[in-house]
Amino acid sequence: MFASLLPLLQDMSSSILALGAKHSNWLACISFVLALLKSLPFVALVIPGTALLLSIGALLGAGDIPFIPIWLAISLGAGLGDWISYSLGHRYGPVILNSRWIQCRQALYVRTKRFFDRWDWASIVLCRFFGPLRATVPLVAGIFKMPQQRFHVANWLSAFLWTCTLLLPGWAGFKLL
Repeated sequence: MFASLLPLLQDMSSSILALGAKHSNWLACISFVLALLKSLPFVALVIPGTALLLSIGALLGAGDIPFIPIWLAISLGAGLGDWISYSLGHRYGPVILNSRWIQCRQALYVRTKRFFDRWDWASIVLCRFFGPLRATVPLVAGIFKMPQQRFHVANWLSAFLWTCTLLLPGWAGFKLL
């Protein structure tokens, strides 16, 4: 199923990058939306956001597009997406925990709860840098009722740091040539 989507996703990625290169004034908006979508659970599975965001870093380095507005746009999109995920988990946590899918996977629930109890806010920061967990950990943090203040501090600080790690390789690669 995913193999048939690959050409479509590649075409979409190429189109987005071409649009960003041709209309650099739209690049911040495009970057914000990509980062937001990449941070939402389930949506993140079908959007090749990380590759696109790395490529945006290369666009920044290759052209005269300012770094700071794009960095801010991606950071704000990623932080807002995680905030939405956290809020969904916080609000619908009891429904999710009582679902048949979770009830059949009690061992997974126990391991996940232990992980959050041990790492607390650091789980948000660490999992921001681990692709498969990036979009689901804020949802789970909301389900487990992580205190909002700790979540938001970890979320926003890690969003800005994560964005730097995505943009700097492409940007620096062109600037150092």
